[in-house]
Amino acid sequence: MGSAFAKADDQAQRRTRVAIVTQFPDDPSLPRGGVEAVSVNLVGGLATFSDLDVHVVTIDPRCSRETRSAWTGATIHRLPYLGRSTLTNAIGVGRRQIHRYLLSLNPDIVHAHDTYGLMVKGLRLPRVFTIHGFIHGDTLVSGERLAWLRSQVWRYIETGGWADQRHIISISPYVRERLTGVTKATIYDIDNPIAASFFRAKRQEQKNVVFSAAVISPRKNTLQLIEALAKLRASGCNAELRLAGAVTHEAYGQALHRKIAEYKLGGHVRLLGSLPSEQVVKELSAASLFVLVSLEENSPMGIEEALAIGVPVVTSNRCGMPYMVQNGETGFLVDPHNADDISRRIGTLLADDSLRARMGQQAKRVAESRFHPAVVARRTKDVYLDILS
Repeated sequence: MGSAFAKADDQAQRRTRVAIVTQFPDDPSLPRGGVEAVSVNLVGGLATFSDLDVHVVTIDPRCSRETRSAWTGATIHRLPYLGRSTLTNAIGVGRRQIHRYLLSLNPDIVHAHDTYGLMVKGLRLPRVFTIHGFIHGDTLVSGERLAWLRSQVWRYIETGGWADQRHIISISPYVRERLTGVTKATIYDIDNPIAASFFRAKRQEQKNVVFSAAVISPRKNTLQLIEALAKLRASGCNAELRLAGAVTHEAYGQALHRKIAEYKLGGHVRLLGSLPSEQVVKELSAASLFVLVSLEENSPMGIEEALAIGVPVVTSNRCGMPYMVQNGETGFLVDPHNADDISRRIGTLLADDSLRARMGQQAKRVAESRFHPAVVARRTKDVYLDILS
């Protein structure tokens, strides 16, 4: 194995060496969460360029030592987890570990994602940082103990990390807005990529099926969606809600079950748990529409995936979501705190076949131009070349 990597390293001397520093799943076919999915899709796209030598550097709690492996033309470097929490790992021992490893790898450019952007702070290598979310904002609406205090700690750390960057990739205008006055970095606007399989999927709609893919938690606002379904059914609409996503907040999950029982929705709400990508494709292909009424999001993958298949979307009128869904053209924007508004917009779409078809066609056109992995990989490579020039 060592000689094979040595040979690959020799051949790579003629290519631009890129280090993608990010969360990366042990099984790339089963990413856990949006950042892992983005990383898999982006790395797969970048690895198709013959003039790029792509390396992924990730910290893996399952590793007891440093390992290297090959995946679809890229090299995956896994480092053991040394920190005691996400916070201490990002600003302490994990940061030092990442710095040492990247300096030994000596890439031409480093592309850090999510909390790894905080870990490369101060690194003396050309680098760019993709901001996937605002940890302090997510923490504030997490429903966890001491959420406000923890949010303030994360705000201090995140803003310091952003100010250190010279180049930032913004996945949404919402990100660009939040960075105003905080950083002097050059900001590049590039959407997240999704798997090509979503663009190849064929619609096989089952009428009145509403699909949502998000973990069950206060931030995702799942209880408000149940309230909206109850109002919708009370108005005479025979809608079924299918929820894909694990319960990440136990008390909130228990409240969800109580709410379903209270409204006698047991036969009309299906809790699917976490689903692999291919099953999400099937669910979206069969759905009449996709709904996500989160309280805080940058650029949720579920919306991109729905648009790529041609499924109209009902989503929140705040944060990054209005930049993804064109109100009245590819779906509707709603007040996430208003179950009547959510119910009304879902009902409008379920009642109008031609409106759903028209919105779905426009959604697919938008997704092809913004979210296809080949499009995103090309635009990302252009950023690398711009920075290195």
